[in-house]
Amino acid sequence: MTKAGFILKALVCDIDVIHQQSVAASPIDRIVQKISKFDLPDRGFIERYLRHKWRMNHRPNTLQGSCRAVSTFLIFYAGLGKSNLREIVRDDLEAFIEFEQDRGLKVTTVRTQLNHLWAFLRYLIDQDIVDERILKRKIRLRVPEFLPRAIAPGDVSKLLGAIKEIRGRALILVLLRTGMRIGELLRLKVNDLDVRERKIHIYEGEKNCLGRVVYLSDDALMALKLWLNKRDSAKEHLFYGLRSSLCYTAARNIFTHYLRETGLQNKGYTLHSLRHTFASELLNAGMRLECLQLLLGHHDIEMTRRYARLTDKSRQEEYFRAMAIIEQGGIHGAY
Repeated sequence: MTKAGFILKALVCDIDVIHQQSVAASPIDRIVQKISKFDLPDRGFIERYLRHKWRMNHRPNTLQGSCRAVSTFLIFYAGLGKSNLREIVRDDLEAFIEFEQDRGLKVTTVRTQLNHLWAFLRYLIDQDIVDERILKRKIRLRVPEFLPRAIAPGDVSKLLGAIKEIRGRALILVLLRTGMRIGELLRLKVNDLDVRERKIHIYEGEKNCLGRVVYLSDDALMALKLWLNKRDSAKEHLFYGLRSSLCYTAARNIFTHYLRETGLQNKGYTLHSLRHTFASELLNAGMRLECLQLLLGHHDIEMTRRYARLTDKSRQEEYFRAMAIIEQGGIHGAY
């Protein structure tokens, strides 16, 4: 492994450690402290950039992603024998993309890295550090547009039928019936619930800070009431661990346990598949796209429209109606 590779590996490990530490202990200071251990070219720029994002109220997860991406680029840039960011040229960016692809990263991951890098370069342009012409024609990667992976109806029934433990059933049913992101659910506090009105108030969305209200179905409400009667009332979070809120790994382990128990572990289902299933089932039941957009907390309705491509029953019915005519020899004329 090259020297740059060792530095990159150490940096990624340190950032992962930061992610596990308490947000209350000033995440930005922790990130900057870790960066200071590495010999990055013009390190002061990335430190000021990250503090700028912190002041702009970006989430710790966003800061960590920016830190990883920009630090990876700076390590690569130093490997080119360069130390002055004022000398960045387009060829450096194209070489970096090739470097990331050669590392075997998925194109979606490389695109995410680039988005973080473009934001950093825009900051440098605003500070008159880098020539604005470097972003005149941004390098755009073609990314396959995958359909969301929803859980098949039969598999949903099998999964729910296997969950007997009260906390696990409440956690999975709330995700499945509200479409909440797992991060939103894990941050949820008991005071955010309105059991009487069957509502959950999400005051700040996980990805876009867009607050919204979601609703509880009959089965989710019953599962939640059972959990509320059993849980430790002294705990602030709805789902909690030993110290604070339940962590993502613990929630994922609950889900994967029941996938293995029902023989569904090899179908590619994840916790996020519960959100996809929620959206797909509501569209199949006739919910308008605009209404689903609000429930999912999407800024852009095009994000919601992906589910329409996955679940459009009318398109399916039209296809089989037309195919029945064709198969019966009902098509006449010449082509």
